[in-house]
Amino acid sequence: METIIPIRGKVTYPITLDPGVWIFDDRKADLDTYFQNPEEADDELERYTKSISAHWDREIMEGAVFPPTLKSEKKYEKQKILEGTFGIPLKPFLNNAGITADASHLVIEHAEGETELPLEEAYNIILGFSKDGKPLTEDGPVHVYYGDGSNKDNPVKHVRQFRIK
Repeated sequence: METIIPIRGKVTYPITLDPGVWIFDDRKADLDTYFQNPEEADDELERYTKSISAHWDREIMEGAVFPPTLKSEKKYEKQKILEGTFGIPLKPFLNNAGITADASHLVIEHAEGETELPLEEAYNIILGFSKDGKPLTEDGPVHVYYGDGSNKDNPVKHVRQFRIK
């Protein structure tokens, strides 16, 4: 099974996606809770602002001294990564590829054939890359979930590439 997924077609920059490194990406989302509250899916700037604000508030309230709770928080985050089910939005990768103005659809090529979506829907896709702390080696490297969660119990699996047309 190939673990690298290309984005090709009507793009300025054909790029490749490596799901193996996404566990360290701050854009990852917990798929166990993501589709329960889809209206709470914030944009990247808002998430970043909230993260920086929380850090700033902590510095103001606790000072720069590392309190004993910091170690336990790091341990909890590590445990969450080792046991969590995660996904990442496709939108930033599509933006980085530079989709041309004449493109209208995303084609997901997978083992069972092809799935075609309008670009408007493609920007809301979540790529699942980890289940219970393990990479998706059996039916991966990613699972494709639609942004509305309509296929959360039956995602597109065995993805080989994304093609913009």
